[in-house]
Amino acid sequence: MYTQFFKRILDLIIASIAFLLLSPFFIGVAITLIITNNGKPFFFHPRPGKNGDIFKVIKFKSMNDKKDENGEFLDFHLRVTKFGNFIRKYSLDEIPQLLNVLKGDMSLIGPRPLLVQYLPLYNHEQAKRHNVKPGITGWAQVNGRNAISWEKKFELDVWYVENISFALDVKILFMTLKKVIIREGVNSDENLNMSTFMGSK
Repeated sequence: MYTQFFKRILDLIIASIAFLLLSPFFIGVAITLIITNNGKPFFFHPRPGKNGDIFKVIKFKSMNDKKDENGEFLDFHLRVTKFGNFIRKYSLDEIPQLLNVLKGDMSLIGPRPLLVQYLPLYNHEQAKRHNVKPGITGWAQVNGRNAISWEKKFELDVWYVENISFALDVKILFMTLKKVIIREGVNSDENLNMSTFMGSK
Protein backbone atom coordinates (compact mmCIF):
# COMPACT_ATOMS: atom_id res chain seq x y z
CA MET A 1 0.00 0.00 0.00
CA TYR A 2 2.81 2.42 0.87
CA THR A 3 4.76 1.93 -2.37
CA GLN A 4 1.63 1.92 -4.53
CA PHE A 5 -0.09 4.98 -3.08
CA PHE A 6 1.27 6.78 -0.01
CA LYS A 7 4.87 7.08 -1.25
CA ARG A 8 3.70 9.17 -4.21
CA ILE A 9 1.55 11.38 -1.97
CA LEU A 10 4.52 11.87 0.37
CA ASP A 11 6.70 12.79 -2.61
CA LEU A 12 4.21 15.40 -3.81
CA ILE A 13 3.75 16.98 -0.39
CA ILE A 14 7.42 17.14 0.60
CA ALA A 15 8.67 18.12 -2.89
CA SER A 16 6.09 20.94 -3.09
CA ILE A 17 7.02 22.30 0.32
CA ALA A 18 10.76 21.92 -0.34
CA PHE A 19 10.52 23.67 -3.72
CA LEU A 20 8.56 26.54 -2.16
CA LEU A 21 11.09 26.96 0.65
CA LEU A 22 14.04 26.68 -1.70
CA SER A 23 12.58 28.92 -4.42
CA PRO A 24 14.78 31.92 -3.45
CA PHE A 25 17.88 29.74 -3.93
CA PHE A 26 16.40 28.31 -7.15
CA ILE A 27 15.86 31.79 -8.59
CA GLY A 28 19.21 33.10 -7.37
CA VAL A 29 21.21 30.19 -8.76
CA ALA A 30 19.29 30.24 -12.05
CA ILE A 31 19.96 33.96 -12.59
CA THR A 32 23.65 33.55 -11.73
CA LEU A 33 24.01 30.64 -14.16
CA ILE A 34 22.20 32.53 -16.91
CA ILE A 35 24.87 35.21 -16.55
CA THR A 36 27.90 32.91 -16.13
CA ASN A 37 26.87 30.01 -18.40
CA ASN A 38 25.95 31.89 -21.57
CA GLY A 39 22.24 31.76 -20.81
CA LYS A 40 22.19 28.04 -19.94
CA PRO A 41 21.18 27.54 -16.29
CA PHE A 42 19.93 23.97 -16.59
CA PHE A 43 21.39 20.61 -17.51
CA PHE A 44 19.08 17.99 -19.02
CA HIS A 45 20.38 14.46 -19.35
CA PRO A 46 18.67 11.18 -20.25
CA ARG A 47 18.60 8.70 -17.39
CA PRO A 48 16.79 5.39 -16.90
CA GLY A 49 13.80 5.52 -14.56
CA LYS A 50 11.43 2.85 -13.32
CA ASN A 51 11.53 -0.27 -15.52
CA GLY A 52 14.39 1.33 -17.43
CA ASP A 53 12.15 3.92 -19.10
CA ILE A 54 14.20 6.93 -20.14
CA PHE A 55 13.48 10.41 -18.82
CA LYS A 56 15.47 13.63 -18.65
CA VAL A 57 16.87 14.52 -15.24
CA ILE A 58 16.99 18.24 -14.48
CA LYS A 59 19.95 19.78 -12.65
CA PHE A 60 21.59 23.15 -12.48
CA LYS A 61 24.41 23.30 -15.02
CA SER A 62 27.65 23.16 -13.06
CA MET A 63 29.96 22.40 -15.99
CA ASN A 64 30.93 24.22 -19.16
CA ASP A 65 30.85 22.67 -22.65
CA LYS A 66 34.58 22.71 -23.41
CA LYS A 67 35.80 20.03 -25.81
CA ASP A 68 39.17 18.63 -26.84
CA GLU A 69 40.77 18.80 -30.27
CA ASN A 70 38.68 15.81 -31.39
CA GLY A 71 35.42 17.47 -30.50
CA GLU A 72 34.88 15.32 -27.41
CA PHE A 73 33.87 16.82 -24.09
CA LEU A 74 36.73 17.17 -21.62
CA ASP A 75 36.65 15.06 -18.45
CA PHE A 76 34.06 16.06 -15.87
CA HIS A 77 36.58 17.50 -13.41
CA LEU A 78 38.05 19.74 -16.12
CA ARG A 79 34.67 21.27 -16.95
CA VAL A 80 33.30 22.04 -13.50
CA THR A 81 33.16 25.82 -13.07
CA LYS A 82 33.97 27.76 -9.90
CA PHE A 83 30.31 28.53 -9.31
CA GLY A 84 29.54 24.93 -10.26
CA ASN A 85 31.82 23.75 -7.46
CA PHE A 86 30.00 26.07 -5.07
CA ILE A 87 26.51 24.79 -5.88
CA ARG A 88 27.75 21.19 -5.75
CA LYS A 89 29.34 21.81 -2.35
CA TYR A 90 25.98 22.85 -0.92
CA SER A 91 23.92 20.43 -3.08
CA LEU A 92 22.14 23.36 -4.72
CA ASP A 93 22.56 21.73 -8.12
CA GLU A 94 20.06 19.06 -7.01
CA ILE A 95 17.17 21.49 -6.41
CA PRO A 96 15.70 21.23 -9.96
CA GLN A 97 15.26 17.48 -9.48
CA LEU A 98 12.31 18.38 -7.24
CA LEU A 99 10.59 19.15 -10.56
CA ASN A 100 11.32 15.58 -11.68
CA VAL A 101 9.67 14.38 -8.47
CA LEU A 102 6.62 16.56 -9.04
CA LYS A 103 6.38 15.33 -12.63
CA GLY A 104 6.52 11.73 -11.44
CA ASP A 105 9.81 10.78 -13.13
CA MET A 106 11.54 10.38 -9.77
CA SER A 107 10.85 9.87 -6.09
CA LEU A 108 12.51 11.69 -3.22
CA ILE A 109 13.99 8.38 -2.05
CA GLY A 110 15.26 5.65 -4.35
CA PRO A 111 18.32 4.39 -6.23
CA ARG A 112 20.11 7.28 -7.94
CA PRO A 113 19.49 7.46 -11.72
CA LEU A 114 22.75 6.59 -13.47
CA LEU A 115 23.85 6.65 -17.11
CA VAL A 116 21.74 5.03 -19.82
CA GLN A 117 24.76 3.14 -21.16
CA TYR A 118 24.97 1.20 -17.91
CA LEU A 119 21.61 -0.54 -18.52
CA PRO A 120 22.95 -3.56 -20.46
CA LEU A 121 25.85 -3.96 -17.99
CA TYR A 122 23.76 -4.83 -14.93
CA ASN A 123 23.38 -8.46 -13.97
CA HIS A 124 19.92 -9.81 -13.13
CA GLU A 125 20.19 -8.91 -9.45
CA GLN A 126 21.56 -5.41 -10.03
CA ALA A 127 18.83 -4.67 -12.58
CA LYS A 128 16.26 -4.85 -9.75
CA ARG A 129 17.29 -1.28 -8.83
CA HIS A 130 15.00 -0.24 -11.69
CA ASN A 131 11.94 -1.91 -10.18
CA VAL A 132 11.18 1.41 -8.46
CA LYS A 133 11.48 5.07 -9.38
CA PRO A 134 14.96 6.54 -8.98
CA GLY A 135 15.46 9.04 -6.17
CA ILE A 136 17.20 12.31 -5.37
CA THR A 137 18.80 10.43 -2.48
CA GLY A 138 18.86 6.80 -1.47
CA TRP A 139 20.14 4.05 0.81
CA ALA A 140 23.48 3.85 -1.01
CA GLN A 141 23.96 7.63 -0.77
CA VAL A 142 23.64 7.65 3.02
CA ASN A 143 25.84 4.57 3.38
CA GLY A 144 29.05 5.51 1.68
CA ARG A 145 28.08 7.05 -1.64
CA ASN A 146 31.28 7.22 -3.73
CA ALA A 147 33.45 5.71 -1.00
CA ILE A 148 32.06 2.27 -1.89
CA SER A 149 32.37 0.15 -5.01
CA TRP A 150 29.77 -0.02 -7.74
CA GLU A 151 28.93 -3.57 -6.65
CA LYS A 152 28.31 -2.50 -3.04
CA LYS A 153 26.29 0.50 -4.22
CA PHE A 154 24.04 -1.75 -6.32
CA GLU A 155 23.74 -4.22 -3.44
CA LEU A 156 22.47 -1.38 -1.23
CA ASP A 157 20.11 -0.19 -3.97
CA VAL A 158 18.57 -3.66 -4.35
CA TRP A 159 18.29 -4.04 -0.56
CA TYR A 160 16.29 -0.80 -0.53
CA VAL A 161 14.01 -2.01 -3.33
CA GLU A 162 13.28 -5.19 -1.40
CA ASN A 163 12.74 -3.41 1.93
CA ILE A 164 10.90 -0.19 1.08
CA SER A 165 8.81 1.17 3.92
CA PHE A 166 7.65 4.50 5.27
CA ALA A 167 10.00 4.17 8.25
CA LEU A 168 12.99 3.45 5.98
CA ASP A 169 12.23 6.43 3.73
CA VAL A 170 11.95 8.74 6.75
CA LYS A 171 15.26 7.39 8.08
CA ILE A 172 17.00 8.01 4.74
CA LEU A 173 15.50 11.49 4.50
CA PHE A 174 16.83 12.52 7.91
CA MET A 175 20.22 10.89 7.27
CA THR A 176 20.45 12.87 4.02
CA LEU A 177 19.57 16.15 5.74
CA LYS A 178 22.27 15.48 8.31
CA LYS A 179 24.87 14.83 5.62
CA VAL A 180 23.89 17.99 3.75
CA ILE A 181 24.13 20.09 6.93
CA ILE A 182 27.58 18.79 7.85
CA ARG A 183 28.52 18.61 4.13
CA GLU A 184 29.64 15.00 4.39
CA GLY A 185 30.11 13.65 0.87
CA VAL A 186 27.57 16.02 -0.63
CA ASN A 187 29.98 17.24 -3.29
CA SER A 188 29.80 13.89 -5.00
CA ASP A 189 28.27 12.71 -8.22
CA GLU A 190 28.40 9.06 -9.29
CA ASN A 191 29.29 10.11 -12.82
CA LEU A 192 31.86 12.71 -11.77
CA ASN A 193 33.93 11.17 -8.99
CA MET A 194 33.60 7.43 -9.58
CA SER A 195 35.25 5.35 -12.27
CA THR A 196 33.05 4.30 -15.18
CA PHE A 197 30.99 1.20 -14.45
CA MET A 198 32.20 -1.54 -16.81
CA GLY A 199 29.97 -4.34 -15.60
CA SER A 200 30.38 -6.82 -12.75
CA LYS A 201 32.67 -9.81 -12.98
